[in-house]
Amino acid sequence: MVKTPSPRLAIPPLENGDRLNRYEFERRYNMMSHLKKAELIEGIVYMAAALRFESHGEPHSRMMTWLGVYQASTPDLALGVEPTVRLDLDNELQPDAVLLIREQAGGQARISDDDYIEGAPELVVEIAASSVAIDLHAKKQAYRRNGVQEYIVWRVLDQEIDWFYLEEGEYLNLEPDSDGVLQSRVFPGLWLAIADLLSGNMQRVLENLQQGLQSTEHQKFVAKS
Repeated sequence: MVKTPSPRLAIPPLENGDRLNRYEFERRYNMMSHLKKAELIEGIVYMAAALRFESHGEPHSRMMTWLGVYQASTPDLALGVEPTVRLDLDNELQPDAVLLIREQAGGQARISDDDYIEGAPELVVEIAASSVAIDLHAKKQAYRRNGVQEYIVWRVLDQEIDWFYLEEGEYLNLEPDSDGVLQSRVFPGLWLAIADLLSGNMQRVLENLQQGLQSTEHQKFVAKS
């Protein structure tokens, strides 16, 4: 007796809370062409809700403007908006922004053959609602463990910016100077005037950044490229 082949099972859709490894996450994600953003964080699927303008879209644009000017003035860097980052087998994220040193210039991440980031970018930025957001908990843990050197979280509702740097396997808070300016330890000249960014005074933010770009530290960094 000839048996009729069983019908091929469809690939299940992604659902919030699914527990998957990275390969199964990608398999399901790639079948959902309508889905714009989903992340695998410590083996759990998170799917983003609709993004509001003042609490996410506008702050995101300010961050990208600041980072874009720096990247344009500094060779061998790459800047991405919400790229897929394959951190490890349990974490595949789409951070709001990444700034990385290109692999050929000594960067720690690489671009895969299928055009995704693999490994840890030097700098990751996330726009979060508040201190209870996953960005300051599970995501932070994943970024730290995988060696993301600096991690910025803009807590919009709290009107606060956290800038962490990695030292001996732990994230420490980067402290502002006497003028309220944060200065990257990985990217010389990447200076951020916190109060001006929070208030939306982008002219002052970029004026302060230009001072960083003209600093001796930035000139030495560029000369090494």
